[in-house]
Amino acid sequence: MQANFAQRVETAVHSLPLADEAPAVGLILGSGLGDFAEGVAGREIPYQRIAGYPRPTVEGHRGVLKLGRSCAVLSGRFHYYEGVSLDDVVLPVFLLHRLGVRDLIVTNAAGGIRRSFHPGDLVLIRDHLNLQGVHPLRGPNPPGYGPRFPDLSEAYSRRLRGIAQEAAAAVPELSAGLAEGVYAAFPGPSYETPAEVRMAEILGADLVGMSTVPEVIAANYLGMRVLGISCVTNLAAGILERPLAHAEVVETGRRTMPAFARLLRGVLERLGA
Repeated sequence: MQANFAQRVETAVHSLPLADEAPAVGLILGSGLGDFAEGVAGREIPYQRIAGYPRPTVEGHRGVLKLGRSCAVLSGRFHYYEGVSLDDVVLPVFLLHRLGVRDLIVTNAAGGIRRSFHPGDLVLIRDHLNLQGVHPLRGPNPPGYGPRFPDLSEAYSRRLRGIAQEAAAAVPELSAGLAEGVYAAFPGPSYETPAEVRMAEILGADLVGMSTVPEVIAANYLGMRVLGISCVTNLAAGILERPLAHAEVVETGRRTMPAFARLLRGVLERLGA
């Protein structure tokens, strides 16, 4: 983090309208999954109205904060490959924390490495591999935030994963239960090569993508509990002999939205949001 990062967070917070109630739950929506925000009651704030906020440049990321009474939803995230700094990537997490969020749900579109996965599957993230070659906490450690050396032994809350499984049991398409897996984050923006996918598989990864890990590290640093959900939008390079395309990622995310939305609503209800 840069030396002025704490001031950036405060400036962003104070540029927002005052909320009637501090949201306890935050939600970051990944590629093709942003439509969920439409069903959340609250004030819609475009990112360009948040001081110091970058703008999403990737299709499927609207760039809107929906600020409700007990839940804050970010429709659109920032990726390191877009050319922004990691401070930009994790700024939304710090903003949510300052607004009162203590339980954070992060979602993404991912490539499936595990052979039993199919496009459209929803998978709970159990752990991750940071293969991006960068770390969001590098630099000065601002006072009043978190420890210099945060613990990541339970980066993805076991309790929140249990709540997600309970919510899935009430969704017909997901009643058999959600698989859990390890998510490997590469820097992007190119899709991984078949050799890189094989490497990730050998290291223990079940899913691969280009996001999420910096935000999860930041959330744990701040003492937040994290639930991670991947939508398998395609099989990773080399699993099938066909090229990968972002349009497929977005379309699969949209096709999965009904079951995904019911799952999220169930989780939010169980968290009192």
